Parts: sequence; C-alpha cells; structure tokens
Amino acid sequence: PRGVRSEEPVTLSGEQLQQHARDIATSLEDVTTGRPFTPHLDVWKVHGKVFLVVTEDDPDLQIVTLKLDPHHGDALHRDFDTITIGHYFDKQHWTSIGPGPGITKQLIEDLVHSSYDLADDHHRRRHS
Repeated sequence: PRGVRSEEPVTLSGEQLQQHARDIATSLEDVTTGRPFTPHLDVWKVHGKVFLVVTEDDPDLQIVTLKLDPHHGDALHRDFDTITIGHYFDKQHWTSIGPGPGITKQLIEDLVHSSYDLADDHHRRRHS
C-alpha cells in the first residue's frame, strides 16, 4: 500500500553496536559488570559467569565478544565478514562481532540473549 514502507534493518556503527549490547545486558536479571581484566574491557557476568565483553578505548576495534554454541558461532563466521573467532578467550566458545553489513540491533539482541542463556545454564541446572 502507498505510504507504508517496510523497515530495512539498519546496520549499526561500532559505537551503536557496543551501546546496544550494553543496553540489552543491563536489562537482564542477575547481571553484574566490571573491569576485572583491564580498564579497556567492560565485562558482563550472570551468576559470576562471563557472557559479554565490550572492548573500549580502541576506535579500530569496536567489538563485543560473546559466548556462543560453537556450531552457531561457526555459522555466523561464515555468514558475516565482521563476526570472527573471539578475542581474548577460548576460541571455540567465544565470538567477536564488529560493525558491518548485516549487523543489526535484532542480531545483537539475539546474540546477547543467547550468550546470557548459555552462561546462566550452569546456574539454572545446579539450582533446579
């Protein structure tokens, strides 16, 4: 119909990507944040388990790093040029996301939630 247009997903800049990941993480239950490793890494945890790392103070590396199922991470590495094996952590379970084509708010939201669920899974299993 005239006057109605479908919304194209907007590709996020590095700063937008990082802020959106922070906003999603802040909205989740039992989350803490700090800088236990270095002042340049903003680390988000659920029940003491890391699920999100935001790299700060480096305009050439505006990324977030998330814990993902290895098969999911492998598929994302194939499908997106700016999704790579994780910086700083075990390369099998960690994936880094930078700005680029196809990196949208919805994708970041889905990945932050997946990482949170994966990190919190051990806590839920122990306490159920």
